[in-house]
Amino acid sequence: MNARTEPGEAEPVTPARPPIVRELLLVAGLFLVYKLGRQLAAGHTGEAFRNAHDVWHVERLLRLPQEGSVQALLLHGDSLAEVANTYYATVHFPATLAFLVWLYLRRPAHYVWARRVLAAVTAAALVLHLALPLAPPRMLAATGLVDTARVYGPSVYGPPQTDHLSNQFAAMPSLHFGWALMVAIGLVVATRSRWRWLWLLHPLLTPLVIVGTANHYWLDAIAAGALLGLALALIHAPRRTATTAGRGTRTLVPAEEPVLVGAGR
Repeated sequence: MNARTEPGEAEPVTPARPPIVRELLLVAGLFLVYKLGRQLAAGHTGEAFRNAHDVWHVERLLRLPQEGSVQALLLHGDSLAEVANTYYATVHFPATLAFLVWLYLRRPAHYVWARRVLAAVTAAALVLHLALPLAPPRMLAATGLVDTARVYGPSVYGPPQTDHLSNQFAAMPSLHFGWALMVAIGLVVATRSRWRWLWLLHPLLTPLVIVGTANHYWLDAIAAGALLGLALALIHAPRRTATTAGRGTRTLVPAEEPVLVGAGR
């Protein structure tokens, strides 16, 4: 019996990590679905631009802030625009991957929860990308916005006619924002450090980057946040214990209440 386990207490069980091969297959499956979505969206250019005009009009009716006001801040200097483009191009996937790898190694229970939430949000987003193809504001002349990645670099997209790696008409919802918000929420829930709230800077900065670089509308981020909120309401985080929150290596399981013989039970 472990020295930390009191008499009458069950030996604690650390949450098991899911098989790594299965997890890699799940990631590969999501990537293949995304690629399929890219092929299916290829012939909807006209619809994507019509939807873009509608979204732009709705934002003005809702009196949302002008995307141009954010971009104007970036265009004060070339270096600031380059930093925003680099953040957009290099932080999204690596940050989410590092988040999942860390949870897999250090917080297995939270890993399963976060992976399920991210998979649900991503799957729902792919359905919306197909149902509502949407050209980003950098492609819509009516916005008056600059494609900062094309002008200042770096850019992750090629010309839409020849880019066969990404679906450039998948602006709504913004997975950049949805994933960033989940990374921050997941790390806040799974850790105990007093500094963990600083992870919220990631989803606070991401909307400014995706809007300022003219890759997304405000409504794209709002839609992603709504999808994530729904997923979190349906897929609950694991109960916070010493093990799942990183304090100690075991969780003590309370002993069963003793049965009183002859006490009228």
